[in-house]
Amino acid sequence: MLLSFLVFLTLLLLGMPVVFAIGIGGLVYFLTQPELQLTMPVQLALAETQNFSLLAIPTFILASNLMNELGVTRRLLRVAYALTSFVRGGLAHASIILGFLMGGVSGSAIADATMQARLLGPEMVRKGFSKGFIAALQGFAGLLAVAIPPSIGLILYGSIGQVSIGQLFAGGIGLGVLMALIFLFTVTILSSKLPAKEGSFDGAQILYALRDGFWAVLFPLLLLVTLRLGVFVPSEVGSAAVVYALLVGVVYRELSLERIGRALSNSVRDVGMVSFLIAMAGVLGYGMKWEMIPQQVSRFLVGVIEDPQVALILILVSLLLLGTILDSTVMIIMLTPILVPAAKALGIDLVYFGVLMVMACAIGLLTPPVGLSMYSVCSIMGCGIQEYVREGWPLFVAALTTLIIALLFPQVVLFLPEVLFRR
Repeated sequence: MLLSFLVFLTLLLLGMPVVFAIGIGGLVYFLTQPELQLTMPVQLALAETQNFSLLAIPTFILASNLMNELGVTRRLLRVAYALTSFVRGGLAHASIILGFLMGGVSGSAIADATMQARLLGPEMVRKGFSKGFIAALQGFAGLLAVAIPPSIGLILYGSIGQVSIGQLFAGGIGLGVLMALIFLFTVTILSSKLPAKEGSFDGAQILYALRDGFWAVLFPLLLLVTLRLGVFVPSEVGSAAVVYALLVGVVYRELSLERIGRALSNSVRDVGMVSFLIAMAGVLGYGMKWEMIPQQVSRFLVGVIEDPQVALILILVSLLLLGTILDSTVMIIMLTPILVPAAKALGIDLVYFGVLMVMACAIGLLTPPVGLSMYSVCSIMGCGIQEYVREGWPLFVAALTTLIIALLFPQVVLFLPEVLFRR
């Protein structure tokens, strides 16, 4: 197993796409194990994508692309700006609120950050914001998509770890609200460096924006209600979300064959990327199970660390460090089968653990040297990594503060699951 990991890391450092590095690392394991058939990697890759609960991923991806094409994003931006245009640095605050609202549409931190940078970046530059600050702000605002339903990271964790996706969605909302508030507070502290406010409080404008964007804002709430009432299971609620997105397009009168075609095209690409990752990770993951690595990790943590809180801190710190070199999706797919048994053995609530784990993995998307969201927003804004780090470190501290508060006060995550699901 050690040789497989070395091959994987070497290929990764040489610049090979991570999905191929994982697949080759898994194949190397089977080549060094004569008792395992060489036909197994192909069988495992196919079998890994046949998980029924994973049907939620392509349907939610399609729903998010449809809503983006059918005018939802523009209306959510109108809501966000109406709520913040009367404060200093209004567009910065609007970015956080838009990230919170978009989390219920995109489900992906990278997609959210990229979209917001393209949408708000040019206007923020025109208003006098620095490019490094814009890149960092949109990147960290995208983290909110990791917590707010339908988070793709939470779906992956729940599907692989056999944890209730509905309860994970409810727990993610608590963490998402906390993170949004801390980001808004951080931007307020930085407001002396931001452009002056552009208008005064306008209740009529806010009411108009909320009424116009009502069906878009309602989406995450409907997800939770239908899951809680048992109307849909997670694999079905994604399909219902697609129908809802089409109905929203009809209501907003923006439904067209051209827009549906673009949404389908983008969805095929996105689903293909995630499915390929899951398939290749299944090959390498089988080697971990064969070597009983999950059991070894559990025994180590239980034997060496008696306090579950200390063990959780150690795991989260490790994930934050690992996130600097690995993509969050890859980490969730590869590490969930290892860490869920360890968390269960330590007596840590798996919903609580999953929400914190997924967020810790996602923060790595914004840290050098391999932060995909970081490179994406910097490329769009045309700024260097040094400027991004210099302007964005307060937001990084804010993200870490969110994790620390959730560690100290678990009810931040567990309150809604306990209320909605009567755990």
